[in-house]
Amino acid sequence: MSKDSEIASWSPTSAATPAKNIRYRFHLGPLLSQLFTVAVTLFGLLVLTFVIGRMMPSDPVRAIVGEDATRETYEMVYRQLGLDRPLWEQFFFYLRDVLSGNFGVSIRTGQPVINDILHVLPATIELATLAILIGATLGVTLGVLAAVNKDRWPDHVVRVFSLMGHSMPIFWTGMIGLLVFYAALGWVGGSGRMSDYYIGMVDERTGFLLIDSALAGDWEVFRSALNHLILPASILGYSSSAYITRMTRSFMLDQINQEYITTARVKGLSSRQTIWRHAFLNIRVQLVTIVALAYGSLLEGAVLIETVFSWPGFGQYLTNNMLIGDMNAVMTCVLIVGVIFITLNLISDLLYRIFDPRTR
Repeated sequence: MSKDSEIASWSPTSAATPAKNIRYRFHLGPLLSQLFTVAVTLFGLLVLTFVIGRMMPSDPVRAIVGEDATRETYEMVYRQLGLDRPLWEQFFFYLRDVLSGNFGVSIRTGQPVINDILHVLPATIELATLAILIGATLGVTLGVLAAVNKDRWPDHVVRVFSLMGHSMPIFWTGMIGLLVFYAALGWVGGSGRMSDYYIGMVDERTGFLLIDSALAGDWEVFRSALNHLILPASILGYSSSAYITRMTRSFMLDQINQEYITTARVKGLSSRQTIWRHAFLNIRVQLVTIVALAYGSLLEGAVLIETVFSWPGFGQYLTNNMLIGDMNAVMTCVLIVGVIFITLNLISDLLYRIFDPRTR
């Protein structure tokens, strides 16, 4: 082919195609890598959950048949559960059941485990979501305040405040809160998700009591639910704010000492503009990770506060089933906790790309 024919056959579309394919490969590569990482993590989580279930000292067969069962009954149930098979074969059937959505039946309730968890999980999500909103708002605000006033009295007050939140046992804080704000002052509701008088008055559509009562237009139930929710959520929020405050202060101090902050001040920008429009914007990505991890910890670690407030949530469900050796429920709860953290990490990665264009 001659040079003239090559020039004649050239078009912008043909020239742009290789670059377009390269751009697609550039975006597709990280996505496939991330999906592969998630798949490997989930598989490792399944292996870990299976191993934990087999290493637990409790006897799942004895928990089903009882202490007075005959040996023949025990061996029959033992074979029905597949415990007489090799470990690799047991894991294969466990993996098959999980992928098909079959997590077994709870010994304690006699219901499918996944149904039990879907019933109790909204209560914990409702509690943890309000708690992280309180904790993140309080923690970020106090962290910035402490960094701006480094080594002055506001900094010392904030550090003592966060140290107390990190050091005080949460079950002790919960009991003191009930004694002061419920028993003595009557400002908030007591244990449970709402007053006994309102139980059953609102149909469960979503499982989130505030949402269900608002959809039903029953504002008395809504007020009762909010009145019972505010104290445990505030205690959890205060506990999580201690960690968020310390990390925010550290991130802000690192940014305040950068040269671009000095340049902004020399150019005449106000202190508010320098702190919030420049320094704070550069720590958003780091704060996303901190808040996401704190939220995950609240979802799986609210056992003590749910026990103190008789909150019928995920943590209390896990604790009750661990005490009786209900391995189907325990293994499923452990698996869900892992999935929650993996999901929060994926959301954090997505928010990275939104807040920081350099990561796209």
